[in-house]
Amino acid sequence: VQLQASGGGMVQAGGSLRLSCAASGSISQIDGIAWYRQAPGKQREFVALILSGGGTNYANSVKDRFIISRDDANYIVSLQMNRLKFEDAAVYFCNAKVHADHYWGQGTEVTVSS
Repeated sequence: VQLQASGGGMVQAGGSLRLSCAASGSISQIDGIAWYRQAPGKQREFVALILSGGGTNYANSVKDRFIISRDDANYIVSLQMNRLKFEDAAVYFCNAKVHADHYWGQGTEVTVSS
């Protein structure tokens, strides 16, 4: 499985940004795709997950602000980020779980300005 993340950039606090993760390869084997983020000096943390069956899960810090969705035709998982806060600034990574294996895409950076 190969993952290509895109959509990062700079946005003002309170604004919105949409990240995309395009999956290719053995996509029929994917159990779920998640977004993680890592801010400078901090550990990588879970943000949101969408399972192959469509179920979703969110970190408490982004619940009610972020929405994860999937375009099944093209297998693109999007993360709509609304009401962005300074603490949302990080490098965002998408991750695919295939049975016991995990695949990572390259990161896409989100900067939140005042």
